[in-house]
Amino acid sequence: MKFKLGDFVRFVDEKREGYVTRVIDAQTLGVTDEDGFEIPVAVSNLTSVHGHGVVAEEIDVPKPIQVNVPGVTKIENGIYVAAATDDKAGNVVHLHLLNQSPNTLLLSLTTERKGKYTNAYHGIIQPYSLALVYAASLADLELWPEFTFQVLVAGVADAKPIDPLVIRKKFRAKDFSTEQKELPNLKNKGWLVRLDDLVPVTIDAQKLKESFFKSADEKKMVEAPAKEVDLHIEKLRDDHHFLEASEILQIQLTHFQNALDAAIVHHFDKMIFIHGSGNGTLRDKIHKLISKNPHIKTYMDARKEKFGYGATEVVFK
Repeated sequence: MKFKLGDFVRFVDEKREGYVTRVIDAQTLGVTDEDGFEIPVAVSNLTSVHGHGVVAEEIDVPKPIQVNVPGVTKIENGIYVAAATDDKAGNVVHLHLLNQSPNTLLLSLTTERKGKYTNAYHGIIQPYSLALVYAASLADLELWPEFTFQVLVAGVADAKPIDPLVIRKKFRAKDFSTEQKELPNLKNKGWLVRLDDLVPVTIDAQKLKESFFKSADEKKMVEAPAKEVDLHIEKLRDDHHFLEASEILQIQLTHFQNALDAAIVHHFDKMIFIHGSGNGTLRDKIHKLISKNPHIKTYMDARKEKFGYGATEVVFK
């Protein structure tokens, strides 16, 4: 069976589902599950799940989705990437090309990673319509390819022809750092990234000037974390007796991620996370997150004579 990026699939030999977020090779795909972890899976061990969100059809060109024009009047005319989040797999985003203009677009999307080019999408996108062009995991943002959008614009009648557009885009963390918004004709929230520059941007000179003279107190700073971070819930919350197990785990993982990010910002060489032994759930989740972080060189059990198997030492690059 043929699969493509964004297909929702089910494992044949176990009760697990997820989205195809990476093509590893001809026989292996990367599937991101509901916990946001990408798992290498043999194509022979996958089956399509039809009728769930983006339908996994054996076609090369996703069909454009018609957008209700009155619902997008607040968006300036232009060409956008609408990156929609997914309720089932939190780290997965579905990238749609949004044609918010009266023109018809003939689009070709090519991706490039390490000198290898892939034709990810080609097709016609009608005015005020969108089409699914790519899907990937935000956790692997550093591994995303560079995108080249080639756009031939068929303008409205009696209008000067618009030159073909070649738009190259390497997505960065800042593209997904703003608050998520409602997206046109999509159930989930996400981000809008403007690709073209057809509409001039008006700059408020006074606000721009004021932004250069903000006081130090107004600027957000990331505090340096401790070299040893204790993730036991009693160290994090006084009301832990009233929390469900799932809530406790989420609080611990959030605290872990915040401390890890802060350590990277402050260029730590290493740090220790004390997670306890317990049933190993927190330890396993942390190790999965660590193994996917491009800023981490290696990790290991921290001083066993002090922590036993209840702590992990992280060494940064």
